Amino acid sequence: MIAQFDPESLPGFTALPDLALRSLGGAVIWASDEFFAEKEKLIVAEPAVYRTATFGHKGQIYDGWETRRRRDHGYDQAIVRLGVPGVVRGVVVDTAWFKGNYPPEVSVEATVVDGYPPAAVIAAHSKWEYLLPRVKVSGDTQNFFEVSSDKRWTHVRLNIYPDGGVARFRVHGEGRPDRRLLGLGAFDLAALENGGLITGCSNRFYSAPQNLLFPGSARVMGEGWETARRRDGGNDWVQVRLAGEGVVRVAEIDTSHFLGNSPAQAALTGRGPSRTWVPLLARTDLLPDTRHRFEVTGSYPVTEVRLDIYPDGGLARLRLFGELTAAGRSNVERYWG
Repeated sequence: MIAQFDPESLPGFTALPDLALRSLGGAVIWASDEFFAEKEKLIVAEPAVYRTATFGHKGQIYDGWETRRRRDHGYDQAIVRLGVPGVVRGVVVDTAWFKGNYPPEVSVEATVVDGYPPAAVIAAHSKWEYLLPRVKVSGDTQNFFEVSSDKRWTHVRLNIYPDGGVARFRVHGEGRPDRRLLGLGAFDLAALENGGLITGCSNRFYSAPQNLLFPGSARVMGEGWETARRRDGGNDWVQVRLAGEGVVRVAEIDTSHFLGNSPAQAALTGRGPSRTWVPLLARTDLLPDTRHRFEVTGSYPVTEVRLDIYPDGGLARLRLFGELTAAGRSNVERYWG
């Protein structure tokens, strides 16, 4: 039975990162048709917008992907290369503003493609598996669907029956690295693309903590994590599940773009199979708008790390460089078929 959710109550998987986002390196590489509105809009981070009576030479302009009306018995498709390959836990087919022209049914498939073949080769690829079988959707709303699969995927295909418009396509899940690259260089145990995941935080008032683990540098303050101002004498924190059990050697705590609202200090603790918390980085002063790199002493194998900031504020990125233990590497590789 397909799990479909009321748009008023968001399912838990939406707290996971959207692996298809353009800002993560995702791309809509192919579509069967995009006559009325371009396929690339499917993975734009911002919600779709609409302006009445904005017509181009092909008709009303929509902020999404829209195909022409089919006059045959086929259906339309769009293929998304995930910015971060990984395990998919749920998808959102958002038909915002599409009312008389949305597809009544959709399905979602996924595949694994090694290397970087041309889009036409991937479109002709035969080894696709259903993450979501054909199911009905509603117009002008977010349609949420949970996915039950523990496999690692690199590409997903959205099928719409028979045609129409979809504003946004979200693919929520957990990143998993390419095992062929393990051990070939510095390894960020916390990176989203390697399987790191935020599992808890004290506050997310201004922006999401998952931003801390995104690849690349934050371009603006809003692409990091920022808490509300504390008035209770406590401190804020975020907890990270690492890609697998590993030994952290270097911690990078980046306050770039945070000037009058950066934390004054930070500390790191970790825990492994024993479930006992051990110190990784003592409480240390931070500067505003600075990429700090700290040596982590000790050789504790850990699976989780907690970052405490004092008392509150914002960070752009968190990197935890080190190496996987044998057990950690085995955990990473179990998602490969």
